[in-house]
Amino acid sequence: MDALTKPNGANSSPLSPVGFLERAAIIYTDSPSIVYNNVTYTWADTFRRCRKLASSISRLGIGKGDVVSVLAPNIPATYELHFAVTMTGAVINAINTRLDARTVSTLLAHSESKLVFVDYQLIPLIQEAFYLLSDGLVPCPSLVVITDGDAAAGDHDSPAAASFRTTYESMVEAGDPGFIWVRPKSYWDPLTLMYTSGTTSSPKGVVHSHHGTFIGTISSLFDWFVPKQPVYLWTLPMFHVSGWNFVWGTAAVGGTNVCVRKFNASIIYDSIQKFHVTHMCGAPVVLNMLTEKLVTHKVHILTSGAPPPPAVLLRVESLGFKVTHIYGLTEAGGPATTCAGNKEWDSLAASDRARLKARQGVRSVGMSDVDVVNPESGVSVTRDGLTQGEIVIKGGSVMSGYLKDPESNTKFIRNGWFYTGDVGVMHPDGYLEIKDRSKDVIISGGENISSVEVESILYLHPAVNEAAVVGRPDEYWGEAPCAFVSLKDGDQPGTPRPTAQDIMKFCKGKLPGYMVPKSVVFKDELPKTSTSKIQKNVLRDIAKTMGFPEISRL
Repeated sequence: MDALTKPNGANSSPLSPVGFLERAAIIYTDSPSIVYNNVTYTWADTFRRCRKLASSISRLGIGKGDVVSVLAPNIPATYELHFAVTMTGAVINAINTRLDARTVSTLLAHSESKLVFVDYQLIPLIQEAFYLLSDGLVPCPSLVVITDGDAAAGDHDSPAAASFRTTYESMVEAGDPGFIWVRPKSYWDPLTLMYTSGTTSSPKGVVHSHHGTFIGTISSLFDWFVPKQPVYLWTLPMFHVSGWNFVWGTAAVGGTNVCVRKFNASIIYDSIQKFHVTHMCGAPVVLNMLTEKLVTHKVHILTSGAPPPPAVLLRVESLGFKVTHIYGLTEAGGPATTCAGNKEWDSLAASDRARLKARQGVRSVGMSDVDVVNPESGVSVTRDGLTQGEIVIKGGSVMSGYLKDPESNTKFIRNGWFYTGDVGVMHPDGYLEIKDRSKDVIISGGENISSVEVESILYLHPAVNEAAVVGRPDEYWGEAPCAFVSLKDGDQPGTPRPTAQDIMKFCKGKLPGYMVPKSVVFKDELPKTSTSKIQKNVLRDIAKTMGFPEISRL
């Protein structure tokens, strides 16, 4: 058998998600690939446009290993660029459009980006970023402007766009439709460079390979049970881990990508009705938008980010949405676990079913293993749903590593595992549940308090829109939970606007005494990162300046 255990040319060709596009053009030739306002492309159109664009990019001298950045919202060009850039052998770096100019310039410098595609509405941002680059004597990349005048009603080339010679559509038109795309030579050839949220002057650039992304994409499709030719609404930013791999995944199953430049509750509901949307993704902030009305057909939602409280899941599913909860991170290449349900759950009460579905679940099919361990010893914690430890993962879709950051690679990748920094428990049935980020655990009187657990209770209150719990200095306990709360717009029927005392009393009957918030702060809106995650670090700073709470024990 030894002679048969060696790789050969026929069985060791690295897989790439870029190939999904070529396959889609063969199978789903005339089926819609992208819908954007009044424009519709087929899969044959998209494959041809991407090859032409790749040809033009290649003519600029861009090739294997070069970084090409994209700063644009969820428009057709952003989708096409994921394939066109990587068809040249280059690495795509989709930048968060909500970042400021200083951070954008930092990312461009760190990645040594050679070429930037920018949406015309973001030209002022990239101009300022380029100015900061030149001020630091860092070479500015070449620039291509994405203009929308020929692709969407009401969008026109801006005066600023006219000052640049090269535009996106001119590159598409000038390209060779017969361009032969560059396939990876190694399992480790880089495909994407993504920067983690909260990036500062010390960015963490996460590199993923063709092969690893292929595994992550297939895993995402399987775990969500995505059928062939779904209609997918882009409510999740494409810059966020390639839209949790669904940039590649919709091509694999020949789906229709419904692109929207921006969205709110009205746009979501209108798109669902107009295009018969079947699938969409989003952080819990998207779930909070879905409170207007019932949907007329089943819409599947994949959600991740902060653990969604059972009360939110219960409300959204009552409107006709089917919610699947996952846990992942940029370093995992998308979903690492999924809360896979089973038929036995269907017979449970809705509240019990929502509680089970709020857990983070079991490892995805693309992961070799997921565990909760003592971070010092690396030994697995007891699977009792109570003993906390650090969540660790391993699998083919885990990142190749952090760009130019050997210290972090050594810190977070050790003993054959990636250490996530998330705190969780493992239940007896093998399902993972996140309890907190390690930095968000509140230690009060020697007791560890999960901020997530307290937040899940706060979300049960009918007037609460968003909630976050952090530690606040307490002269008696050392630290005590402080709740920051935003309330729903308008008065709820039969429910007077609550006071801080009302919120604390509500929690008292549902939590152990030491976990009940000792102070409540109302805010119109909680501060969020550019990826819509609540900024607990900002809230912690506010809590520290507040001094000791007026009510230290309830």
